[in-house]
Amino acid sequence: MGTWFRRLRQTLEMIKFEHSVFALPFALLGALLAADGWPRWATLGWIVVAMVGARSAAMTFNRIADRKLDALNPRTRGRALAAGTLPLGFAWGFLAASAAGFELAAWRLNPLCLELSPLALGWVLLYSYTKRFTWLSHWVLGAGLGIAPAAAWIAVRGTLAPRILLLSGAVTLWVAGFDLLYACQDIAFDRSRPELHSLPKRIGVAPTLRLAQLCHALMLGLLASLLLASGLGALAWIGLAAVAGLLVYEHALLSPTDLSRMNAAFFTVNGYIGVVLLVFWGAAILVSN
Repeated sequence: MGTWFRRLRQTLEMIKFEHSVFALPFALLGALLAADGWPRWATLGWIVVAMVGARSAAMTFNRIADRKLDALNPRTRGRALAAGTLPLGFAWGFLAASAAGFELAAWRLNPLCLELSPLALGWVLLYSYTKRFTWLSHWVLGAGLGIAPAAAWIAVRGTLAPRILLLSGAVTLWVAGFDLLYACQDIAFDRSRPELHSLPKRIGVAPTLRLAQLCHALMLGLLASLLLASGLGALAWIGLAAVAGLLVYEHALLSPTDLSRMNAAFFTVNGYIGVVLLVFWGAAILVSN
C-alpha cells in the first residue's frame, strides 16, 4: 500500500495536479452564467469531478506520449516517467481511472454531456501529438481548456448558447498565449529535434512574445464583449481590469533576452487570473440576481 501511495504522489506531482486551478474557475464561471446565479450543488460537484478527471487524463497522457523526449530535454528529464522512477503501467492505470471519472461525471450531469464527452476527451488527448506535426499546437491546447466554460453551460442547461462561446474563445486565447510564453524555454531543444514543431522554433522568441501579447489582448476584448452581452455591473468590470493588470505584469516579467522569471509569469500570475475573474464576476452574477 505504501508503494501505491508513493506512486500516486509521484503521478500527481508529475502532472502538476495543483494547476487544475487554471481551468476550473472558468468552468465554474460558465456554470454561474448558465444558471444566472448559483447552480445546484450536485451539478457543481460533478462539474468539478469532470474538470479534474479530464485534465488529469490529458496531463498523464501527455507525460506518457512525451516520456522519451522528456528524457532528452534537460528541463524535463527529472519527470517521473522520463527518469524511470514511475512504472508506465501505473501511469496508464491512473489515466484510465481519470477518464472513467470524467465519463461518470458526464453521465451524471445530463445526456448531452455524455454524448459529447468522448469528443471533449479525445480533443484534450490529441494535443499531445499535435506538436509533432503543426506549430498550431498552442491553440489546440487552448481550445482544450476553452471547452470548459461551454461544457459547464451544457451541464447546467442541457443546451449550448452563443454567448458562452465568447468565454470559451477568451480561455482559448489566454491558454494559447501563456503556452507560447512557456514554449520559449525549449526553443534550443525544439530546434535540435526535427520531429517537433512550435512557434518559437519557427519564428523566434521576440515575435512569439509579441504574438502572446496579441492573444491576451484579444482575450480581453472577448471578455469585454461577454460583459456587454451579459449586462453585468461594475464589479465585473473591476475584475476585468484586474485581469488586464495581471496580464500586463505577466508580460513585463519576460523579455527576449531574459526568460528567467518564467515560473512567476506562468504559474503564479496565471493561477491568479482565473481566480480573480471567478471572484469578481461570480459576485457580480450573484448580486445581479
